[in-house]
Amino acid sequence: MLRRVPPSLRRALLSSTYTRYVGAQIPNPSHSPSQTLLPQWRRHAAVSSSSAPPQPPLPPSPPRGPSRSGGGGPTVSSLNPAEVAKFAAIAETWWDANGPFKPLHLMNPTRLSFIRSTLCRHFRRDPYSSKPLEGLKVIDVGCGGGILSEPLARMGAAVTAIDAVDKNIKIASIHAASDPETASIEYYCTTAEALVKEKRLFDAVISLEVIEHVANPLEFCESLSALTAPNGATVVSTINRSMRAYTTAIVAAEYILRWLPRGTHEWSKLVTPEELSLMLQKASVSVEEMAGFVYNPLSGEWSLSDDVSVNYIAFGVKKSETPSTNCT
Repeated sequence: MLRRVPPSLRRALLSSTYTRYVGAQIPNPSHSPSQTLLPQWRRHAAVSSSSAPPQPPLPPSPPRGPSRSGGGGPTVSSLNPAEVAKFAAIAETWWDANGPFKPLHLMNPTRLSFIRSTLCRHFRRDPYSSKPLEGLKVIDVGCGGGILSEPLARMGAAVTAIDAVDKNIKIASIHAASDPETASIEYYCTTAEALVKEKRLFDAVISLEVIEHVANPLEFCESLSALTAPNGATVVSTINRSMRAYTTAIVAAEYILRWLPRGTHEWSKLVTPEELSLMLQKASVSVEEMAGFVYNPLSGEWSLSDDVSVNYIAFGVKKSETPSTNCT
């Protein structure tokens, strides 16, 4: 596999300053948990409160295509070939902190802070431990080059990471292999639907900045739910379909600041918090917490907020299976 990657790229990956990248900042023990978690985080109750607009219908589903693999579970792949090709074209820049994925590198510590806090609270782990996720089976769906997978592994999780772009998996595997703490990550070029057919289950299923690129968001949520063990955690982040998101995440980020290649995001494919909550609910995942990401152009840093008008992240719990009461 290494021979198929240009030698210059492999050298750059192995010498990257991100080889030891941790991403998540350990909370300050001098602060209380409520201070660490930021009291302004938006709870799910706020999303569905009476002051919120009525829940909109789910985005229309595209025509069903042939199944990608046999077995049980969802039979339709949410894979969007055009989106796969789009990200394959820039795959070699994943670990370039100033390249097309610069926004994700900047956002990563804040994303990880939310993930660590919610998972530690749900699974009753010590967030101040050096390995707070030790013993948990976690999957990173749409892992890209592994910038989220590696910090999760350093927090002790047994990480499986998948992506539909073969070049992403090759680059992620090479980069992870350079560090004993991340060399154990299991990378696969596959889809969530394919793993559902294999009846794989994980304590936590994480998919960040992916749902806006799939062909069928509802079926993608169903696949994420099918991979989540009962009472397990599902974490999804994306961009809101709002006018503010259009002006900042698309016009500013892609056309003015040139942080992302033009056409990276399509406004019509973005998902609102209400739509995401409803889709996850239909997939047996109850959204319990939601927070927004806010960028400070002066400091160049992201922070968690109750403002979900642009970037946001949701934490949900897979409903436990209800025992059958039928008598035979």
